[in-house]
Amino acid sequence: MNPIRLDASVYRTAEQLLRHNRGELVLNGSVRPRWAEDGARFWYTTDTAGGPRFLLVDPAKGSRQPAFDHPRLAKALSAASGLEVDAAALPFAAFDVSGEAVEFDAFDARWRCALDDYTCVAVGGAPSRELLDVVAPDGRHAVFRQAYNIRARSLADRREWALTDDGSADCDYGANPDYFMYSTLLGKLGIPNLPPAVLWSPDSRRVLTHRTDMRGVRETHLVEALPADGGPPVLRSQRFAHPGDERMPLAEFVVLDIESGKAVPALAEPVAMPMMSPISRRWAWWAEDGSAVYYLSSPRDLKTLSLHRLDPTSGEVRTILTESGPTRVEPAQLLGQAPMVKVLSGGAEVLWYSQRDNWGHLYLYGTRDGAPRAQVTSGQWAVQEILHVDEERRVVYFLASGLVEDDPYRRTVCRAGLDGTGFAKVTDDDLDHVVTVAPGGGHFIDSASTNAAPPVITVRGWDGRVRVELERTDASRLRATGWNPPERFRATAADGETEIHGMLYRPHGFDPDGRYPVVDHPYGFPSATRVVPCFDPGYYGYDAESLAALGFVVVAIDGRGAPGRDKVFHDHSYGRLGDAAGLADHVAALRELSRSRPWMDLDRVGAFGMSSGGFATVRAMLDFPEVFKAGVAECGVHDLRYAEQGVAEMYNGPFDAEKYAAVSNVDIADRLEGKLLLVHGGLDDSFSPHLTMRLVERLIAADKDFELLVVPSSDHAFVGYDHYLNRRRWDFLVRHVRGAEPPPGYRLTPVPMDAEAIAGLFG
Repeated sequence: MNPIRLDASVYRTAEQLLRHNRGELVLNGSVRPRWAEDGARFWYTTDTAGGPRFLLVDPAKGSRQPAFDHPRLAKALSAASGLEVDAAALPFAAFDVSGEAVEFDAFDARWRCALDDYTCVAVGGAPSRELLDVVAPDGRHAVFRQAYNIRARSLADRREWALTDDGSADCDYGANPDYFMYSTLLGKLGIPNLPPAVLWSPDSRRVLTHRTDMRGVRETHLVEALPADGGPPVLRSQRFAHPGDERMPLAEFVVLDIESGKAVPALAEPVAMPMMSPISRRWAWWAEDGSAVYYLSSPRDLKTLSLHRLDPTSGEVRTILTESGPTRVEPAQLLGQAPMVKVLSGGAEVLWYSQRDNWGHLYLYGTRDGAPRAQVTSGQWAVQEILHVDEERRVVYFLASGLVEDDPYRRTVCRAGLDGTGFAKVTDDDLDHVVTVAPGGGHFIDSASTNAAPPVITVRGWDGRVRVELERTDASRLRATGWNPPERFRATAADGETEIHGMLYRPHGFDPDGRYPVVDHPYGFPSATRVVPCFDPGYYGYDAESLAALGFVVVAIDGRGAPGRDKVFHDHSYGRLGDAAGLADHVAALRELSRSRPWMDLDRVGAFGMSSGGFATVRAMLDFPEVFKAGVAECGVHDLRYAEQGVAEMYNGPFDAEKYAAVSNVDIADRLEGKLLLVHGGLDDSFSPHLTMRLVERLIAADKDFELLVVPSSDHAFVGYDHYLNRRRWDFLVRHVRGAEPPPGYRLTPVPMDAEAIAGLFG
């Protein structure tokens, strides 16, 4: 019997659900405030039938109103500039509130428009700054990198001067590691490198930076097969440490005085910099009064975390607090998260995050003696983010998970006294809360939702009361596609005891009497969760939603080893990344789910994922070939021995040849039985294509059939090629898991390759 052929409308619907398109289906799903008057007021844009509109919010007054009359401003600007201005598409995306006027940049000039009579006048040229400048808080100066050094520039008269002069290729000021500093993605945008890793002091007189010591760090290579000029292949080299390498990037902190040019180096050992600059990671910050710099450090084995105080005048460094443990000691569970460490009381106290009792909680210490003063929070739940500390009232406000009975991942706004008393919920409901705190901490923007309930976005005071409602998200267009919210489920892990959680996306047009193929969408590193608690599906959830439109049941599961819960659960993956954050638990969950959901066809199960999800996809097929019959593995980390040193050693522990061999798909490639598509970018500078090529060599040696797609000029995220990759992924899974044929000749629309579009892809 010939397989069915999908209609093009099915792919068209799936394409609508991809990340770059989905915003058209969900109106006013988020509010991105632009703060004015130190956070007392803010403006944002909202979606309307007539196009985007600017709204101005005054939380103290409880007001939300148009920031200005769009047609009147358009008419006034047109009259003043002599150019046509469309009120539905004003020629600026941002403005400053200045009393009863607004200022903005348009038509290569700076304009001021009085809101009483709508008179627009040019007030000078647009602010002059270079793309890679880092501008001081007072707007007078900027710093930038040039020839491995840091230079300063006056923005008023363009005068420049050197702040350092001894930088070199191996000892480069303000530099991140090469793969991050000079990434393939930046090159596509025409940007040579990142801005320098620097932090301005609050008074704009000094900058904190570091000299990046890359001496002796391993050099790796990529080949650009077809350069933009059409010339011959180009060798692209970068310094990139592997697990177990003796040399790794180091950061030597230094404080630079803008006016005098004086450099004050930190009188301490350099800080290990395995992944990115400690400044970029937010592991370093200025005291609010500029009297000190604080920074965190960890040794190579990551089993100790220390807080240090750097005197910016003398360079003296004092260690304030140190905590050690049997596995990694982290200032937060999620890899990219800001540390939950806050210095208080003019430097006399520090609020410190620790998982010493298995749950992530806050502790108060004195900084003079490093002695504990109080355990601020406690219980079988976890602090996820420090929001605000009211030092006068001695109260800390924070997000916590584990307080909603139905969902351990949902976040609740809470408060507690710094002495450990007075714990209370500020948002006492069963919703998930995503919070943005105003500068100065006077109030916060709260986006409350679940996977099924679109966000209601409000401004709240710290008493929890709503000061002004901003938006009620409209998801009617999303539902019109056939989308349904994912089903949250609980299951039992492979140990027969531990409760795990997941999300199940039902196929469009679901019929409970039908039988549907199943696709698992794993992520193998314990650095991020797959089970998101809010309405936004998250970076990987968009792909799951689009596959559901193609007729699949899609599951996302956080097995033992994933973050977001207690430390024992997270540490299950430590030193055993071959489990890919609980693949055995995925299998147990699939079997359990199918017993109560007979429409799940476990004879047709596939998997797909990217990066560590690509590793997990192949690992699932190698370890459980009786379950996973097909997979698409994109830019997979198939041999951790040759991956990025910092991530590898953080999650798999210090390098041990036997332990790291156990995390290699390469060494067990001969187990492959199902249908496999391997995909990798030829210029992937995060996880090199050689990680896939090593697997390919072993598959060939084992005489295994598979498909290989190399995108020669692509980076790790396939930016600019995602339309092609999405179609190839869909076609493969439709053929080899669903047992159908894709619509003939269907092509996805390419995503525009510009900075704004790329920013949209990554939130």
